[in-house]
Amino acid sequence: MRELLQSWRQSFAVYAHPRVCAMLFLGFSSGLTFPLVLTTLSARLRQSGIDRTTIGYFSLVGLAYSLKYFWAPIVDRTRLPLIGALGRRRSWMLLAQCGIAIGLVAMALDDPASDVTRFAWLAVATAFAAATQDIAVDAYRIEAVSSEWQGAMAATYQVGYQLALLAAGAGALVVAAGHGWTIAYLVMAACVAIGFVTTLVIDEPEAKIDRATLAQEARVVAFLERSAHWPARLRSAVAWLIGAVVCPFVDFFARNGLRVGIPILLLIITYRLNYTTMGVAANTFYLDLGFSLVDIALVSKTFGILVTLGGALLAGVLIRRYGILRTMLAGWVLLTIANLMYAYIAGIHPGLGWLAAVVSMDNVANGIAGTAFIAYMSSLTNTAYTATQYALFGTLWSLPAKAIASQWGTIVDAFGYTPFFVYTAAIGLPALVLVIWAMRRADADSRRTSGVA
Repeated sequence: MRELLQSWRQSFAVYAHPRVCAMLFLGFSSGLTFPLVLTTLSARLRQSGIDRTTIGYFSLVGLAYSLKYFWAPIVDRTRLPLIGALGRRRSWMLLAQCGIAIGLVAMALDDPASDVTRFAWLAVATAFAAATQDIAVDAYRIEAVSSEWQGAMAATYQVGYQLALLAAGAGALVVAAGHGWTIAYLVMAACVAIGFVTTLVIDEPEAKIDRATLAQEARVVAFLERSAHWPARLRSAVAWLIGAVVCPFVDFFARNGLRVGIPILLLIITYRLNYTTMGVAANTFYLDLGFSLVDIALVSKTFGILVTLGGALLAGVLIRRYGILRTMLAGWVLLTIANLMYAYIAGIHPGLGWLAAVVSMDNVANGIAGTAFIAYMSSLTNTAYTATQYALFGTLWSLPAKAIASQWGTIVDAFGYTPFFVYTAAIGLPALVLVIWAMRRADADSRRTSGVA
């Protein structure tokens, strides 16, 4: 028993690493904007008299996060003037954080009821800045430590992210209830300073380039030799595109092959479908059940997020002890149960006790699944193309999820909440098959490496 306790204590000791600790604040910085342009925003829109179908379409604001692959190569390869002296990761973080602060102030001073289209564009611009920050933070997280620390980095990032959801969820709702939405968004804009200060304090990570990467970069050299007769600017632009866009994509399949690479990408696409589709409907669902903003802030945005923190920290330890894929499987099972519990309470008009129970299950599941998923995608990247490859994975999982999630209002209006939550549970089934496939493949690779028949 003593040895078991000591083993678990050593597993939790990973959180004392300085760069692991730094991810707490960078995770907060990354998570702050998300509710303010999506979930918290849906409550603001509803109170402004915006109909549910229109609120559903506001989910498309999240496409800024989903499409970040298309400008991730710029973040990966472009050195910014002046602030570029901070390093390629930190300088892009700083620029994005300035954009987030400006965007939140603009949203604070605008009224969605007066011009919903203009307000939507403000939300899109703010989300674009936040997505750009995510590109740089994700790259820093992967490059800052070796692979054995990635589970702890992902867990600490998730804790910071969830604390930001608490601030931008419960915090914003409580401030809005007492002082209005303008003050709430101005307070959230001030919180951007946490990420700003952290960016100035941390050190720039060193990205190592291996032989396989050098072989990919040889494509650029070969192109430059073949195109010596091209105009200089066109030649440089195409060479940059090959190195920044083509090589990261080719590198992934060169390392994994089509037979393995395609199922991996399908797993990334499907794993978060159920949570994302259900999550965008949550605040409106709670309001339609008759709960007040204070009820939602207390149960969903405070208690629920605190439970998520425990799930995320537990996931970091589970990953270290049992591996990423088994932790992903546990998260999937719990998320599916949570979706079905939401379907049940939709038909019984629950009190706060039932809501707290379902939110607890949902948030523990999300803490485990989300942390394991981040660690899984991180393990697939090449540090020479960190930002671009991780952004590609982010685009693959979030773009289909956001597109499907944008129709939640239409589905609920047509069929009701109970069938909707059953539907969100069902769309996660392909991920179960792919996680089991990945586990069997990993076990087979392990036996082959160890020489076991």
